[in-house]
Amino acid sequence: MGFLLLMASAVPLRADPINAEDFLPFDAAQARLGELLFHDKILSGNRNISCATCHHPKHGSTDGLSLGIGEGGVGLGPERTPGTSETAVKKRIPRNAPALWNLGHRDVRVLFHDGRVQATDYEDWEFDTPAREYLPKGLNSILAAQALFPMTSDAEMAGQPGENEISGAVRPLVHEAWPIIAKRVRSIPEYGALFVAAFEQVNAPEDVTIVEIANALAAFIGTAFQSYDSPYDAWLRDGAPLPPAAEAGRVLFFGRANCVSCHNGPLFSDQDFHAAGLPQFGPGRTRAHDLQPRDTGRMNKTDLLEDAYRFRTPSLRNVALTAPYGHNGAYPTLRTMIRHMADAQAMRAAWRPEMAALPAVPWLDEYDFVLADDRLELARQDARIDVPVVPLSEAEIDALEAFLHALTGARAQTRPPGVPGRVPSGLPVD
Repeated sequence: MGFLLLMASAVPLRADPINAEDFLPFDAAQARLGELLFHDKILSGNRNISCATCHHPKHGSTDGLSLGIGEGGVGLGPERTPGTSETAVKKRIPRNAPALWNLGHRDVRVLFHDGRVQATDYEDWEFDTPAREYLPKGLNSILAAQALFPMTSDAEMAGQPGENEISGAVRPLVHEAWPIIAKRVRSIPEYGALFVAAFEQVNAPEDVTIVEIANALAAFIGTAFQSYDSPYDAWLRDGAPLPPAAEAGRVLFFGRANCVSCHNGPLFSDQDFHAAGLPQFGPGRTRAHDLQPRDTGRMNKTDLLEDAYRFRTPSLRNVALTAPYGHNGAYPTLRTMIRHMADAQAMRAAWRPEMAALPAVPWLDEYDFVLADDRLELARQDARIDVPVVPLSEAEIDALEAFLHALTGARAQTRPPGVPGRVPSGLPVD
């Protein structure tokens, strides 16, 4: 390893630390209220799915699936099924459920895999979102802005047009559904009292708007999923030695493997967008008038060809808890994801559909992999890959994997946020 140490000496061999003061200040009473809302299916159109269904503490704040089974499904995590008859799912969620760790950190400025919610420098437009000028004022963070949109997605929480009053209001403009959701929540007496107690500006239940709901959700997520007590943090702060394999991986990560070029800063993410050429499958997050089930990533937001197939760099903190990996969960293990990032084209050529964690949905299965044999589409994706090839030995892959495990927080692994025994709506809790 002496050669690797020499090569790495020219670059920083550490990331910035995280401390409690690096997080946005959230109100504790609002966070307790947000925990109930996070687990309450009252926020969904058909009252059958909650935020926690796809971001469950049991699964490291994700759902353990490549592409989730959203509104209409039954069960939790890898055991979730697509439902039956008229209430069954109409399509898979097009992207992997992102983890929630450290989203309350002050450095977070873009959310969603394509960054369609992002902080701005505009005086009168704090967040750029799909709601544009209709985004309500008073949101306490970018995390609150992001929390608004799963509630208005037909496949995630809203349901199909005509199934309920929320899904009907989403079209043509998503903001028209938010007052309906707020009325649902504040009409439950227990919630009304909790909002009055938690928010200074709420004097009566009828004052509750979608802003208070989103701010409460953000307060919960931004506090409950803080994590900065990993072995790496102990090394960074106190000089506590890492296990030898993880130490070798650290040197590689910040050195010859150059993972740090994208996974940098306290969150191990540059919060920028890169084209890693992952295998495409599922319904895709298609652009208007595109008949192909593809996902062009950042280009969906910017309309710039240069952004085609680029996706946000994920944080690597607690990454060992959040399999499968990639914007669509293409790889089941850290090891296979490391291999892909070292040689994207070779790994994509070797990728097989059975590597994806996709619950069987007989009426959708035939469409899941239609792009796999599309020669022209594969060539377009190959042309956009901007992650360089880095030859790695098996021992080096072992070392990098060990280092990534050293980014797992102690409390995240042993005491994740719990699940309330009940919620004020009386609906079942996942």
